[in-house]
Amino acid sequence: MKILRVVLIALIATTAMASDSQKSFDTLKTLSGSWAGKGSQGQAVQVSYRVTAGGSALMSEITGEHEDMVTMFHPDGSRLLMTHYCGAGNQPRMVGTASPDGKTITFNFLDATNLVAAQPGHMGRLVVTLVDANHHTEDWEFTGNDGKKMHEIFDLQRKN
Repeated sequence: MKILRVVLIALIATTAMASDSQKSFDTLKTLSGSWAGKGSQGQAVQVSYRVTAGGSALMSEITGEHEDMVTMFHPDGSRLLMTHYCGAGNQPRMVGTASPDGKTITFNFLDATNLVAAQPGHMGRLVVTLVDANHHTEDWEFTGNDGKKMHEIFDLQRKN
């Protein structure tokens, strides 16, 4: 009986975590469409989001004066993962967690592919804040090889 209770508690906890990752993923999917805005230095930036792979993935493409990157988001059981295909030539993976109100999803570095010492560094964190249905921000944190952290914040408005 005691074993059954432990298994049941574990099953309920796993289901709740999976539900949270799916809820966060569904929230991100509401970003589908085209976005325009400015970066931290006032530079123009365009971001497009597209649901793909039968609804199991969300692709983000960032373009701008100095930007050209793709990020893929997808649930992985109880986790929400992203892989960022960076202009620095590496591909950091991050795990997302939502704020209690669900309006902010923070992705923190998990690991990376193709990360070598000769590169300038890698993305280490992304914070997506949904202000309303037509406005969101993206706070990207880049960790240099020297350990210094730099932020680029995109303030974006929906185009369509």
